[in-house]
Amino acid sequence: MKEIPFLRPLVVLKEAYQGYLAEIDATRMYSNNGPLNKRLEERILQEYFGNMGADVTVNNATTGLVLSIAQMKRPGKYALMPSFTFAATPLSALWCGLEPYFIDIKPGDWCMDEELLEEALQLLGDDVAVVIPYATFGTELNLSYYESLLHRNIPVVVDAASSFGSTKEQHHLRGFGGAVVYSFHATKSFGIGEGGLIYSGDTDLVRNLRQSSNFGFSEERESNKLGLNGKMSEYTAAIGLATLDVFHEKIANRERVGEWYRKAVGKHKLSEAGWRVQEGISKVAYQFFPILCPPHHENNHYIEKLLNSGIQARTYFSPPCHRQKMFQHHPSTRLTVTEDISRRILSLPVWEDIKLHQIQRIVKCLAE
Repeated sequence: MKEIPFLRPLVVLKEAYQGYLAEIDATRMYSNNGPLNKRLEERILQEYFGNMGADVTVNNATTGLVLSIAQMKRPGKYALMPSFTFAATPLSALWCGLEPYFIDIKPGDWCMDEELLEEALQLLGDDVAVVIPYATFGTELNLSYYESLLHRNIPVVVDAASSFGSTKEQHHLRGFGGAVVYSFHATKSFGIGEGGLIYSGDTDLVRNLRQSSNFGFSEERESNKLGLNGKMSEYTAAIGLATLDVFHEKIANRERVGEWYRKAVGKHKLSEAGWRVQEGISKVAYQFFPILCPPHHENNHYIEKLLNSGIQARTYFSPPCHRQKMFQHHPSTRLTVTEDISRRILSLPVWEDIKLHQIQRIVKCLAE
């Protein structure tokens, strides 16, 4: 039986960006915010954010998180975030000299519980340096709440690693005053190999982030701000532009795969057996399809069952961050929901050219 891999990234083929590479040869600019990079930023801002605010590309999303946290944090000790997130989130806080403080998530959309977050804000007071919500698997956050935190002078950096393209336009993020960090890693919906983007409705913030991503250089190339080399190369920007040219098609493919999964889940009556899909999502350009196995089971059982049928799956995020050696001593709220969901979470294969019969085979295996 032919195996079904977990991921088969499909970055645009070289023929799609040959014309952009020819422009690099002509300009002989290879980095340092060259013309292709500027065009990529301008197109994203216009096509996905309605020219509201500003954006800046970075060499990867982790760099984007570090730059954003360092730029926005206020004096304090803690970075408040979910434990149900990728390790890059707490690592970025640590690189900025902050201590992660983990907040439990909600059982429906698996995002940080705002009520528990509010309790932690009241408890910790001025010791809170920044809040870092994670838009779990590309879902939409309650941005009205996080905007209210900004009005209370509490910095907010949104980890939206999987969110670019989660809807055809980023309507819910337009004008948001905090920093929103996206990943363009090859496995993401907007996969260009490696790279990322920071968006904000605050143009001054983005201007400062751009300076910080270029060694803190002023126009006179004097370093007068804490910075590092976080720039995206022109070659990566070329792939980004070629991807933008066909991105609506890529989004549609991933949304269709999500619909196939949902229909197969219904056909095999998984919900009646206790399986649960993430709430609060309609159409999403999935990186993978997340689902919870029944409460009386554990994900490792189904990982092994799928593998025995030639199907690869993963368990993002199991273990959650607070269970990992690097972060297990950091403070937290109760993490009851995080523990439950991380024990049950399955991440099922999604790639742009996966076939319907493969999706049906995956879900049937879970149901048997």
